[in-house]
Amino acid sequence: MIHIDWKPSRDISKTLYMQIVDYFKEKISSGDWPVGSSIPTQRDLARKFEVNRSTIVAALDELKAEGILEGNGKGGTRIINNSIPLLSNIQPNWQSYIEEGIHIPNLNTIKRINELEFESSFIRLSTGEASPDLFPTKKMEIILKEVSQNIKNLGYEESKGMLYLREHISKYLKKYGIHVSASSILIVSGALQAIQLIAMGLLQPGSTVFLEKPSYLYSLQILQSVGMRRCGIPIDEEGIQGNLIPKYTKKNKSSILYIIPNFQNPTGTVMSQRRRKELIKICQKEKMPIIEDDVYRELWIDTPPPSPLKSLDTNGLVLYVGSVSKTLSPGLRIGWIAGPEPVIDRLADIKMQTDYGSSSLAQLTVGKWLETGLYEEHIEYLRKQLHIRREVTIDALETYFSDIATWKIPSGGYYVWVTLKDSIAMYKLFDEACKIGILLYPGYIYDLSHNQSLRISYSYASIKDLKEGLYRLSKLIRKLKKI
Repeated sequence: MIHIDWKPSRDISKTLYMQIVDYFKEKISSGDWPVGSSIPTQRDLARKFEVNRSTIVAALDELKAEGILEGNGKGGTRIINNSIPLLSNIQPNWQSYIEEGIHIPNLNTIKRINELEFESSFIRLSTGEASPDLFPTKKMEIILKEVSQNIKNLGYEESKGMLYLREHISKYLKKYGIHVSASSILIVSGALQAIQLIAMGLLQPGSTVFLEKPSYLYSLQILQSVGMRRCGIPIDEEGIQGNLIPKYTKKNKSSILYIIPNFQNPTGTVMSQRRRKELIKICQKEKMPIIEDDVYRELWIDTPPPSPLKSLDTNGLVLYVGSVSKTLSPGLRIGWIAGPEPVIDRLADIKMQTDYGSSSLAQLTVGKWLETGLYEEHIEYLRKQLHIRREVTIDALETYFSDIATWKIPSGGYYVWVTLKDSIAMYKLFDEACKIGILLYPGYIYDLSHNQSLRISYSYASIKDLKEGLYRLSKLIRKLKKI
């Protein structure tokens, strides 16, 4: 889908629809919009250009008449090549390249959310990050002043990342019973890159990645794009049902397990201590490595979660993934993997081939947050604010959703997993919610069998928007139930 970064002007004599026509021609002739590209719907174009729908209809009709576009608003409109001289002779067929690329595109629902999240008019019940209101501006000013006084250079770091940061992560992990040296830690650009590196560096095409069902990893195509298979294992109130793993491994010999044990995305489940010990024993017996994605650990509200699986690991079974994206800032793009040194060496080599290391400035900044103790101060503040936001969200759910949905109160994290009592068309709910300015993640992107669930984030939207968004969403659900 094309990207629109321009709006017609009402201060010039040329009509709005002809300005839009000229804009289309310029983007197509410059090659920014290749032949074969899809055009947004008339409704979306009207919103992006901030004009009436009739203006869009007039512009599209003109472009079709000139042979530049083909199709209609309902069936989809595409750029064709009838009217721009010789374009087919000088422009490669980018659409065929796009379709033949090895990386599978995002789900349409996620692509739409990614596009709309940066439009200020939307209430973002979808976003899994802390609100800008919670960003530690004053503390960051202190840290950046410290950083500016300690910069000696900003050259490339060694393959595993800045030693200074790895040493402080090593100290930080000890408080959770994880004892790893700096040489067994790799700095990555967030947990997502950690998963990508592990898939590329340790698994063969055709390998199976076991994961919780539902799971955040079902919403991404990174594993399928490198030839991996995904296999979901059911979860209950104690977490993944590890006793089922041997049943699945009989058919999947080359495999690894990916789990989010704390405030699981999307359900908010916390794996019990009993289940963690059981899971370690089962995976040891099966010789199945575990990727422990623990990016939500610090976000507990009621009580701290049980010890990490990595702290129970005595055989180098667990690859422990952490990040500051959920706790401090996703824009820093800093996370880490802790595991056996030969594995870390292998993944470090691949990372160097991929991006030659994460930002030196960001690594130094995160190291200062850990060294000064300001990181723990900020986490304490963040927990208090999440407690307030969770209570506001639960109150709104009890007020507006008690007769149409069920949920469990999360003990931490960013999300409430809401399940509707009566079946409705969830794809339509998502579309209609977008039309009234509400973004949310429907359950079908995490697992089709959870099609009647919604992941509601209470971390990002303002408290006012949380209340308003949930009220409007409840009205929409009731409306769709009647259809």
